[in-house]
Amino acid sequence: MNAPARSPLMALDDALTQLLAGVAPLADTERVPTSLADGRVLADSLTSALHVPPQDNSSMDGYALRCAEVPAAGAVLPVSQRIAAGHAAEPLQPGTCARIFTGAPLPLGADAVVMQEDVAALDDGRVRINAMPQAGQWIRRAGEDVARGAVVLCKGQRLGPAQLGLAAGIGCADLSVVRRPRVALLSTGDELVMPGDVPPEAMRPGAIYNSNRFFLKALLQRLGCEVSDLGIVPDRRDATTEALRTAAEGHDLILTSGGVSVGEEDHIKPAVQALGGLDLWQIAMKPGKPFAHGHIRVDGQDRRCHFIGLPGNPVSSFVTFVLLVRPFVLQLQGCVPPPWRPLQLPAHFSVARADKRREFLRVRRNAIGGLDLFPNQSSGVLTSAAWADGLVDNPAGTTIAHGDLVSYLPLADWL
Repeated sequence: MNAPARSPLMALDDALTQLLAGVAPLADTERVPTSLADGRVLADSLTSALHVPPQDNSSMDGYALRCAEVPAAGAVLPVSQRIAAGHAAEPLQPGTCARIFTGAPLPLGADAVVMQEDVAALDDGRVRINAMPQAGQWIRRAGEDVARGAVVLCKGQRLGPAQLGLAAGIGCADLSVVRRPRVALLSTGDELVMPGDVPPEAMRPGAIYNSNRFFLKALLQRLGCEVSDLGIVPDRRDATTEALRTAAEGHDLILTSGGVSVGEEDHIKPAVQALGGLDLWQIAMKPGKPFAHGHIRVDGQDRRCHFIGLPGNPVSSFVTFVLLVRPFVLQLQGCVPPPWRPLQLPAHFSVARADKRREFLRVRRNAIGGLDLFPNQSSGVLTSAAWADGLVDNPAGTTIAHGDLVSYLPLADWL
């Protein structure tokens, strides 16, 4: 009897499109202090109620004056006032200049600032202007950063340090942000041991430390998630089913690693199908083929909890998180995931054997502008991910010769 034909693996781009199509952004919001909003996603656009800066001011320490009163270099003017940042300025008296400091408001009537390096102070309190001023020089105009009524940050924008400074600059002491996604993190596998539970010299044969749990939790937290670490699930169908059913309560997403392949001890797929449904299964990529997405019905509630299953091999788990889970979590928060922006850089290595799947190679930029390849590209070698600063996106069926331009995806863009 012939075995049933397997369905073709889904292309990565198609899988990502399907994955994101099933994500409805969270509707719940909360207000948090602006100082604590780093990494959060803005729930409402911000409109400025004032100009930034609020009035014309000096961008240099120097002297404010009227250009018409300096007909040539060497003109001498008396100093009629001193203006420091945060203090009001008097209108500029005709035939005088004003000592002014960076950020101080420009006095009415002045049309330029001469920096102090181009001015010589005389003993009688006057100054000699040694450079011809140009109208408007060293002046920051009112509203040149932000105009009153302008939208400065848009709904769905992920906030970073610059965005927080901009929000504070228009007077926002707190911000409305999307609530944090609640993610249940599970690991499967009888071989897994937690660091600290068993010392290396006492590890039983076949046991390994659970590294995936640590980097997945860190990646989720960097995306602003509240993570419930639910530990390690034994390799039994009943234990897997119960763990998933329990995790679905009170969470928006269940993220697992391991148990999503097709072996006899891989129970995730049938458990998810029994509790809800599986929408996506196996992707034409290397590493990371055994990736799963579906949902689990929440008992007694009219809602579903998202499920994503990652491969157990650590590099596969890391790469699929970066390429698929990260955009999913961002969209869950109402943030449109940014497109990939690969750089074309020369490969200082070769790949003589083409793979039938789209492959993501762990590489690092070198001092002469090219890319070095980590020598062991096995999906179990987490050292490659710790060493790398990016991935080469190599199309299926493609070899690489030394010097070829390849598509390099910097990990710094995602981490």
